[in-house]
Amino acid sequence: MGSFSIFPPRASAGAAEVDALYGFLLFVGIGMTLLIFFFVFVFAIKYRRKSPEDRPKAIHGSIPLEIAWSVIPFLIMLVMFGWGTKLYFQNYSPPTRDTLDIYITGKQWMWKIQYPGGQREINELHVPTGRAVKLTLASEDVIHSFYIPAFRLKHDVVPGSYQTYWFEPTKPGRYHIFCAEYCGTNHSRMIGWVTVMDPVRYQTWLSGGNTSESMAELGERVFEQYGCVTCHVLDQQGRVPSLRNVFGKPVQLDNGQTVLADESYIRESILNPNAKIVKGYHRDIMPVFQGQIGEESLLQLIVYIKSLSAPANEVSK
Repeated sequence: MGSFSIFPPRASAGAAEVDALYGFLLFVGIGMTLLIFFFVFVFAIKYRRKSPEDRPKAIHGSIPLEIAWSVIPFLIMLVMFGWGTKLYFQNYSPPTRDTLDIYITGKQWMWKIQYPGGQREINELHVPTGRAVKLTLASEDVIHSFYIPAFRLKHDVVPGSYQTYWFEPTKPGRYHIFCAEYCGTNHSRMIGWVTVMDPVRYQTWLSGGNTSESMAELGERVFEQYGCVTCHVLDQQGRVPSLRNVFGKPVQLDNGQTVLADESYIRESILNPNAKIVKGYHRDIMPVFQGQIGEESLLQLIVYIKSLSAPANEVSK
């Protein structure tokens, strides 16, 4: 019991802020509970009936009292809402530059992890201290939830879409990964570890991996396998949009809307190309790949498309 702690260790830059909010919620919740029970017992004793003839006096109410016990809890809840909203957007809005992008696919009952350099792991995640790590999460089957208690971060992984969150590890060590959403009979075994290293050791670990191809190179092979290269890169007639310098840029659609060419947009455009048509192009030119390409290959394709819009050294970090 000497090492017993209510909270898991703090190992990310935002963990202390999450704990502060949680501590505030506990303080308010316990304080309100004790206050309510205190007044219940005080009033039960003070206003108890002392004899069969005893009758309490009529209570006509108090406007100031009514306002006080309505406004004060409202203001307290408003503080909770504002504080929680700030942390939500802070934790689920990754930095736009200099992040270490890692791609994770949930599958009953394991986490499959891919690094830009081509390294792969199952139920193991390696990250360096002092650098923002952006996770792109996908599911091959049912809803999962990627949860690292030491980082105070959890995100549901929903089939048919991508979810992203980020963290900045601060403390070297090994920390639990859990699936926090019931996903089947072996849900309790869908666990893993995140190993946080100092930057030098992390680079050593990366260089020691036996990889022959990076994710971008694997994605290029998928790109060529399905014939995408013929139209989206080599087409000189302009029948389909070129994918060079597209990722991360705004795209104008034929309905007048503008969307960002991010991971989710690229994924949808591959699986259901008629969902969003780029302005100036026609429907039914590109085949539908729904059910033909797995989530791991989709992530490799997206990394390759990123490489068409960025220097080569930027996607292989």
